[in-house]
Amino acid sequence: MTSPAAAPRPYRRIATEEAWAPPEMFDLFRRILGEHPEDDPGFMSLMGYYALGDGERPRFIRERMVDTEGVRLQEMDAAGVDHQILALTAPGTNPLAAAQATDLARVANDHLGDIVRKRPDRFSGLAAVPFTAADAGAAELERAVTQLGLKGAILNSHVRDRYTDSPEFLPFYEAAASLGVPVYLHPNAPSAGLFKPLHDRGLDGSMYGFGVETGLHLMRLVVSGVFERFPALKLVVGHLGEAVPFWLNRIDYMYGKQVATGRYAHVKPLPLKPSEYIRRNVWITTSGMPWEDEIMFVRKMMGADRVMYAMDYPYQYEPSEVELQDKLPLTDEERFEFFEGIATRVFDLEL
Repeated sequence: MTSPAAAPRPYRRIATEEAWAPPEMFDLFRRILGEHPEDDPGFMSLMGYYALGDGERPRFIRERMVDTEGVRLQEMDAAGVDHQILALTAPGTNPLAAAQATDLARVANDHLGDIVRKRPDRFSGLAAVPFTAADAGAAELERAVTQLGLKGAILNSHVRDRYTDSPEFLPFYEAAASLGVPVYLHPNAPSAGLFKPLHDRGLDGSMYGFGVETGLHLMRLVVSGVFERFPALKLVVGHLGEAVPFWLNRIDYMYGKQVATGRYAHVKPLPLKPSEYIRRNVWITTSGMPWEDEIMFVRKMMGADRVMYAMDYPYQYEPSEVELQDKLPLTDEERFEFFEGIATRVFDLEL
């Protein structure tokens, strides 16, 4: 069997949701966990495992997360991945107060800017943003894009249990829309109201809780009117849309009934259906979801021009999954778009 790396192909594989972190982030999180382990159970569940854990998996993840010159490149080559779009791993800056969040964002973005300048053939980057800053990180996003050459922003879901449809986050979305760069909505440990019933059964992580958390965040952005306010805003969502594409018809139907009956006086009706905003403003990646039936279904629901490749390295490094997606029932032109073309346009890549 020909390996993904060896197989000749007329397209580059651009992996669009690939996690990275500077060593300073793990140092900071270890210190926070040591001083206040009880303050945030979701943060403790996520980073208590990945930052403090001494088992094989957390060590595997940590070693690869901070590396862009050794094993990461070797494993990209082994899997036949030509280019990664790197972003600060969850929870990123989100659990931090303004000063710490701003410091971490600047350190991470400066590091990432250096990485992409050294290897523009292999890496692009998304900016970390201090969402707890007074301007919701708009100034740091502008600096990272205009001065460091980063290609968008990473949003690791809720910010200290607040979702970013709240008014204080609008300066961030205004900046992203004005700059013309995408925002990647990425999972985080569930917010406080969701955490306990999921954690009780070990469901708060990527098996289920991440999808619940991030799908909720996406739907809040839609029905709150963020995309109505910023019609040019580009949002990217991984894991085949966190199950939202499966629900689109029911979401539209029930939204229409709620609006017609005035069930929620505090929810203002929008001029478009929820699915119309999602199909207009949202792109989907296959991170961690390499299976044909699911991918082809989401392409049908969202449109073929809305679904692009991702691996979810290093959390789900499985070279065999590249081959599964190479074998999708696509035309040569569709396969080029899936692996390269869509990502190049959405993230404005110059490769």
